[in-house]
Amino acid sequence: MRDLFDIKDKKAVVTGGAAGLGQGIAEALAEFGARVVVVDNSARLDETAREMRERGLPVSGLRADLSDTERLESVFNAALEPLDGVLDILVNCAGIQRRHKCEEFPLSDWNDVLTVNLTSVFRLCQLAGQIMLRRGSGKIINISSMLAFFGGFTVPAYAASKGGVSQLTKALSNEWAGRGVNVNAIAPGYMDTALNVNIVGDPGRSAEILGRIPAGRWGTPEDLQGVAVFLASAASDYLSGAVIPVDGGYLGK
Repeated sequence: MRDLFDIKDKKAVVTGGAAGLGQGIAEALAEFGARVVVVDNSARLDETAREMRERGLPVSGLRADLSDTERLESVFNAALEPLDGVLDILVNCAGIQRRHKCEEFPLSDWNDVLTVNLTSVFRLCQLAGQIMLRRGSGKIINISSMLAFFGGFTVPAYAASKGGVSQLTKALSNEWAGRGVNVNAIAPGYMDTALNVNIVGDPGRSAEILGRIPAGRWGTPEDLQGVAVFLASAASDYLSGAVIPVDGGYLGK
């Protein structure tokens, strides 16, 4: 049974892996033996990759701006170079946030969020799929959100982008599951990360959210590690097109 979760020597690319949820997922994959390339535009990228390597984890970093859709193919190809051109696992975790009232939301911010959170995810899935389909195997893990299930407040672009990620995951699964490529999504609940700093620091909103989480706490990057390894491994071979909430029970209440 332990072999079901074996990803030793698998080749993985994780976007948005320099901090937060993406870093937690990258660490988990590397801890279980995968070779990981973290793609990020954060100033923390080099430090994060170095710290992981100092712990003996096979991780390298690639700085890239995923909002530049014209360069996504070259970014993807560059990410594969340390992996000998092989890709077994793609995790799309990179994302940005903009907050405004819906009636005041600037179109420029809408376009920025949709480009990074949805368009780049589609393009990277497409590029990964072309490789994986030729091999007849592969695992794609997209990071959706609780806001794929409900709308939230002052984040219409983010909600739309994550709803799109969930539906994109299902659409890709419909075409690829029968050809050996599993495409699934994780929908994190309310996580104590930089993306949620505004609501974590709002006593009223934070208390409201915690009051609905049966687990009684905000989530952490470590809470996604187990499900990420599961979705990256043979243990999930008959799971495709799923959007898995990791939310401390929030949706059930």
